[in-house]
Parts: sequence; structure tokens; C-alpha cells
Amino acid sequence: MRLMEAIPNFSEGRRPEVVERIAASFRRPDVFLLDQEMDATHNRAVVTAVGEPDALRQACLDACAVACELIDLTRHQGEHPRMGATDVIPFVPLSGTTQDEAVAQARELAEQIWRTLAIPTYLYEDAARDQNRRLLPAIRKGGFEALRDGAIHEQGRQPDVGGPDVHPTAGATAVGARKPLVAFNVNLATTDLELGKSIAKAVRESSGGLPKVRAMAVDMRARGRVQVSMNLTDTETTPIFQAYEFVAEAARAAGVWVAESEVIGLVGLNALTDVARHALQVEAFSTAQVLENKLLSVLAERDHEAS
Repeated sequence: MRLMEAIPNFSEGRRPEVVERIAASFRRPDVFLLDQEMDATHNRAVVTAVGEPDALRQACLDACAVACELIDLTRHQGEHPRMGATDVIPFVPLSGTTQDEAVAQARELAEQIWRTLAIPTYLYEDAARDQNRRLLPAIRKGGFEALRDGAIHEQGRQPDVGGPDVHPTAGATAVGARKPLVAFNVNLATTDLELGKSIAKAVRESSGGLPKVRAMAVDMRARGRVQVSMNLTDTETTPIFQAYEFVAEAARAAGVWVAESEVIGLVGLNALTDVARHALQVEAFSTAQVLENKLLSVLAERDHEAS
């Protein structure tokens, strides 16, 4: 079976019934809902699904329609930057699919979102038509409010598909194609948001920090925390443990300790194996030594021989 992954993010993290309605769009033949998470502080939900590419694209479109119906950005507040009820939809090629196919699915979905829902769309990462806005921060600057209040008409900020204005309640959506990334957060035992901002600035690539790392600080005062929220876009270049140690060391230098860390959504086995290898200093440890991984390999080989 040809498989592609989609990880759409929705601007709703406080109403479970809405997130469930959205997630239900991915329960269908040829599509598998792998994970759904919601966070009240960010007021955001992340869904992970895999499936046959065309069926997965249709599921994403249906989920966008539900979000458009049930999420009103004029009433939405949360710590995470956003510009759309369906904020972002990245496609990632998996078994039997290519990056070019992921780009094609992203661009087709962008057209469908505009035609069926009147939500303007932007194309980012490998699907970008404008290389000056491959990255989300360049597209999402100022969020829904800035686009609604006129930024969408500025030179270089017009949507790739649709427009000229945002949808009045659902805003705009970004659709793209990219490699797998890890959403990794480190929560600090402090409410000092300025410290969190300084550490986020230090660790992110765009400020001269670690390569392939994007980061921002999130105010979690209600939990007595400040969060350094990161996207690790290439864990072979910057592994999870390296990002963690950078943030932890910067916090310790300020007399602050890490309270906990968290992974949002799913993470690949190779990335976790790197963490285990580093933490335990295990020589030549590989994914082939993971019991469940070996079992799946044996079962797949048996099925192949039977067919």
C-alpha cells in the first residue's frame, strides 16, 4: 500500500467534542488515524494520519470543512501562533511515495480548500512557490488578526491560492510538504517568560543556535512553567538530546531547572534510538535491537514469502 502522512494542526485545544469531530474525518477506508492531541494552553490540536495519498488529501479537506464550521478565530485565544482554524497541513512521504508526490498533494489540497471553503491558502516548505516564504513564521507573522486587518494585501504576503481577503472566521491555511520533524518541548520550573524567550532565541537556528531547530517561548504561568517549544526539522543534524541539553544548560546557567519535557504527536524510532544511545552510552546500538521492531520485520518477511 502506498502511504503518505499528514499532520494537520487545528486552532482548538479546549473543546474535546470539536477535536473529536475533526479527527473523525480521518476514520475511513485507506486512511488511518494514528494520533490526536490537544493542548489548552496552546489552544491547539494536532492530528496524525497516514493513508493512500488521494484518500488522505480528501480526509484533510473534510477536516478543514469541520474546522471551518466549528472554530471561530475572532473568539480564539491561545499561546501558539495561528492564522487559521485549520492552521497548517504538512504532507510527508512514507512507503512507496515521494517528496514530489507530497508536493503535488499539497498544491491540489490548497486549490480544493479555496474552491470549496473560500479559505485562502499559502504553500510552504517544499511545496512553496515563493522561496522567500518556505518557512511558516514568514507566512504567519502577526497571525490571523494581522492578515485580517490588511497585512494579507502587502507585497509578498498575498495567498498562493485564493483571496484577496481571509475567511472572516476561519482565516487562512498553510499547506506544505516536508520531511518528518519532531515537536519537542522543554518546560522550565519558572514563570520568567523573558528567560524563556532568551533561551528560545539562543537555541533556534535563525538566531545562530542549533541547526534545523525552530523555537519559541510559551507562557505557562498557570502551571508555574515557561515552555521552550521547539520543532526539530532534521534530527539527524540536531538530535533530540542535543536540543534538550542546550536548553537545560542555558536554564541552569540562570539558576533554573527543567521540570519536564514532552513530545507532541508521533516520533520516529531512529530519533528515539539516538536518545537511548546517548543517554546510556550504548556502543553500536541500533533499531534492529528493538524487540518490537525485529518482530515486525520477521512478520513482514513471512507475509512476503506467503504471497
